[in-house]
Amino acid sequence: MLKEKLLPFIKRYDELTALLSSPDIANDIKKMTALSKEQASIEDIKDKTQEYIATLKNIDDNRLMLDDEELGELAKEDLKYLEGKKEALEDEIKLLLLPTDPNDDRNIFLEIRAGTGGDEAAIFASDLFKSYLRYAENRGWKVEIVSISEGVLNGFKEVIALIKGQGAFSRLKYEGGVHRVQRVPLTESQGRVHTSAVTVAVMPEVEDVDIEIGANDLKIDVMRSSGNGGQSVNTTDSAVRITHLPTGIVVVNQDGKSQHKNKDAAMKILKAKLYDLELQERNAKESEARKAQVGSGDRSARIRTYNYPQNRITDHRIGLTLYRLDAIMEGGLYDEIIEPIIAHYQAELIKEAGL
Repeated sequence: MLKEKLLPFIKRYDELTALLSSPDIANDIKKMTALSKEQASIEDIKDKTQEYIATLKNIDDNRLMLDDEELGELAKEDLKYLEGKKEALEDEIKLLLLPTDPNDDRNIFLEIRAGTGGDEAAIFASDLFKSYLRYAENRGWKVEIVSISEGVLNGFKEVIALIKGQGAFSRLKYEGGVHRVQRVPLTESQGRVHTSAVTVAVMPEVEDVDIEIGANDLKIDVMRSSGNGGQSVNTTDSAVRITHLPTGIVVVNQDGKSQHKNKDAAMKILKAKLYDLELQERNAKESEARKAQVGSGDRSARIRTYNYPQNRITDHRIGLTLYRLDAIMEGGLYDEIIEPIIAHYQAELIKEAGL
């Protein structure tokens, strides 16, 4: 029964309250900080538990009054409200009981790369990136372009941006995968609809303590930065290419004029890629049931189709189709897709946890 699963949270919260008022703990800043953090982490579920238990008691009290001639009708009305409140509280509590993703509060590196479709894929990569920029603006996040490789007609062969803000990873972590576009390309003179694709990767920004890189694991090359067509954009060897020898991952950065800044930026991207690789390998080892869920980390999976002639956007993982592609792309209204995906993923976790 859910109530029995919740009672230990109230007990632990009371224990922490008593410990924090102890003189011994007050003199130990490190211990007090740890206990305060633990108490804060369970405060929401403690509050909801107390409200849930009070609601269950009110339901029992009103059921006892159903046969009362004077209070029976009032009790029936109250029960209707209380049963609805009980269900809503149970839904909220189940979400609070789910294990939190340690990466949810991190900033992210968003990487968009043109795939099949040539120039049209690069143009869509640019369009998709601009739409994510609008979404970031809507949520008050800051965006820093870290690396960019331009194509024709303002398209991007590849763009990597650092997105900083509350909940950036938690909101965008399910965007990784193949995004397919169906439309008449700007480069098409016959008016035929083409299908192209771009690949999106969402990687949490990591600190030095999260990933260790051996000194002999890296091959670092410096070179002259170049623009479109290979023309030199400055006269110093400021571009940096870092190769991680054990995995073969290569990161190139030439956006800054300083070799030092380009190297720092490239290292940050490399660490994010290595950490992301660890996450994907961990996911691959999990059960088939877990891998079938949204957010398995499979970058080869086609997750979404953007059909411009039909003004349709479809997320294939949850079977969601909306006929307002223009508004979503132009206004960055991704919550219309992201919210149902998060809800689906949470429902799967709740089912798996047996709540």
